[in-house]
Amino acid sequence: MTTHVKKFLPEDDLHAIAGFIGKQEQTTSGQIRVSIRQRRGRNERGLSVEELARKEFHSLGMTKTAERTGVLIFLLLEDRKFHILADDGIHKMVEEGTWQRIADEMARHFSEKKFREGILHGVRSVASELSKHFPHKPGGSNELPNTVHVQ
Repeated sequence: MTTHVKKFLPEDDLHAIAGFIGKQEQTTSGQIRVSIRQRRGRNERGLSVEELARKEFHSLGMTKTAERTGVLIFLLLEDRKFHILADDGIHKMVEEGTWQRIADEMARHFSEKKFREGILHGVRSVASELSKHFPHKPGGSNELPNTVHVQ
């Protein structure tokens, strides 16, 4: 893990977030991932945070869930920006403005330097939204790892 990421989220926080993702996913058949990048790659200078989130979404294999129900919370620390990206199966079901509302709520935590709480709030809110449209199915499997992806 990079030193810069450790300033915002120590290892214990990353483990707590991963455990929380697993707990929240018990309410839905959707899949949630959190990815934190310190900075852009050299060839990514002209890309928006949304475009970087899309690249990360594909890189993490999130388009391969059975029902296309993956949601990525992507943070780019050098820009102090983040983006919530939902796969097609979810995006068309969720009311417009939902992801922005959740992002705004997370930003309030971040502005108070409560990074762990902001991410946990985002995960909880995303899971709550997913459970409305994609409730947990008995015997369902965890299709994606719950660990926080850090670059």
